[in-house]
Amino acid sequence: MRTIQFREAVCEAMSEEMRRDPSIYLMGEEVAEYNGAYKASKGMLDEFGPKRIIDTPIAESGFSGIGVGSAMNGCRPIIEFMTFNFSLVAMDQIISNAAKMRQMSGGQINIPIVFRGPTASAGQLGATHSQAFENWFANCPGLKVVVPSTPYDAKGLLKSAIRDNDPVIFMESEQMYGDKGEVPEEEYTIPLGVADIKREGKDVTIVSFGKIIKEAFVAAEELAKEGIECEIIDIRTVRPMDWETIFASVKKTNRLVILEEAWPFGSVSSEITYQVQEHIFDYLDAPIQRITTADTPAPYSPALLQEWLPNAQDVIKAVKKVMYK
Repeated sequence: MRTIQFREAVCEAMSEEMRRDPSIYLMGEEVAEYNGAYKASKGMLDEFGPKRIIDTPIAESGFSGIGVGSAMNGCRPIIEFMTFNFSLVAMDQIISNAAKMRQMSGGQINIPIVFRGPTASAGQLGATHSQAFENWFANCPGLKVVVPSTPYDAKGLLKSAIRDNDPVIFMESEQMYGDKGEVPEEEYTIPLGVADIKREGKDVTIVSFGKIIKEAFVAAEELAKEGIECEIIDIRTVRPMDWETIFASVKKTNRLVILEEAWPFGSVSSEITYQVQEHIFDYLDAPIQRITTADTPAPYSPALLQEWLPNAQDVIKAVKKVMYK
């Protein structure tokens, strides 16, 4: 094992897959000459050249459409958005074309494309640059949605996403690119749709994903001092969701808290809540608690932003509520 940054894990995944398969290319704003807005493609232009590492104008709809069209014709593009906030400009290409082409062609045309880039808040960037759209994309049949929280998961999941024959939305929490973690020397992949139990526990299940899961770990350490053992599940893939792992954990702990960095209405936590009460209601000893951002656009003020985002204290309060403490 070796320790690398999250951005290096992303770069290694793309580079290894591009060496393996010449039909793969990377396209997006500043991915080539600038080595990526977050340096996630550092050195790739030197290795693969300008025909496979392609800088684009600020035209997300245009280069996303090029990606979808090339995927229909045998390529396996990786389309980078400088931030997923800018993917809104390309939503027609993603939702109306990439997600639907396989069904509309009667299975004749696959769209093996990865749309990747940073997601959610990144400090004081204001309301239009601090949005989490995992639930938006997961709502659309035909798309797979991945949100890793560690360098190990990022590399293994991205390699699987690139090899997948369906369009994958690969969302990297914007404040995690400098995070460090252990990654194996040897090649590995992580299958899509498999959650990971990051911490074993017996008293309450906490389900989360992306960078906000860090708050769950902080809360779990504090709660352990009071004798409350939290089981933390990182779903990693929002769609397809690993329901079996979530259900098995809730059957053991009988309590569920869900933590995500998104608005509450129609959120990923809403779907998890519904599925748990639909399938294993009799195992619940307390109502499910969910923790989300405030139901407003993200504020710019650092004091307001701190209140807007979920934190470890919110998790502690929710856990104690389901524990009736």
